[in-house]
Amino acid sequence: MRSRAPAWRPPARRAPACFFVKVGALELKRCSMAHNCLQCIKYLMFVFNLLFWLGGCGILGVGIWLAVTQGNFATLSSSFPSLSAANLLIVTGTFVMIIGFVGCIGAIKENKCLLLSFFIMLLIIFLLELTVVILFFVYTDKIDKYAQRDLKKGLHLYGTDGNIGLTNAWSIIQTDFRCCGVSNYTDWFEVYNTTRVPDSCCLEFSENCGLHSPGTWWKAPCYETVKIWLQENLLAVGIFGLCTALVQILGLTFAMTMYCQVVKADTYCA
Repeated sequence: MRSRAPAWRPPARRAPACFFVKVGALELKRCSMAHNCLQCIKYLMFVFNLLFWLGGCGILGVGIWLAVTQGNFATLSSSFPSLSAANLLIVTGTFVMIIGFVGCIGAIKENKCLLLSFFIMLLIIFLLELTVVILFFVYTDKIDKYAQRDLKKGLHLYGTDGNIGLTNAWSIIQTDFRCCGVSNYTDWFEVYNTTRVPDSCCLEFSENCGLHSPGTWWKAPCYETVKIWLQENLLAVGIFGLCTALVQILGLTFAMTMYCQVVKADTYCA
């Protein structure tokens, strides 16, 4: 038998050279656009985190200054003696500096790991702050009762050795807010076991004026006075909290946007 001749097939068409040129040009254009976006976001994020880091330096500096010059200034809680203004500022400043440093290095080096670490750290802090605010509003009454009980307990440490911070804090609060005691000036009677208050409770300050008659003392309770002052300045407190949240959200946006741009640049320019 004779073998059949193979069936005729049309020759495969080769893609014209101009097609590959167009594809290459398109990829190059995408790579260039991704690179330009990355550079823009890179420097914006670097400046943002540099300011963030400098802010942390400032907070840390104020905290160290308070710790050196004022001791444990503004320590009112006996249950949390380390919860002073100086310590809070030092811890806050340190965290802000670390986060700002990670963000700066991640931006300038275009490092995906550091950018993601910055995003996660900032997100955790933001969520913790949000949780604290929600819990504060939910348990306001319980927090009020606990705070008053703890502050009254702390009065017994007033003027004792090693409690210069608490003593200074109460003296300043009673003098500036023109109040006496936590809920009443009689709170001090339990501390001194007699009809006496600190000299900072006096209408007109003088040595041992706290031994005089109650008519020469401030009558307003400090807890309620400070609480009313905070309510009157609630707008300023709210603006500060809102600005803090906006800065954190801006940082999260910068970090995630730059992370995505780095991934995109790696994809198109690989």
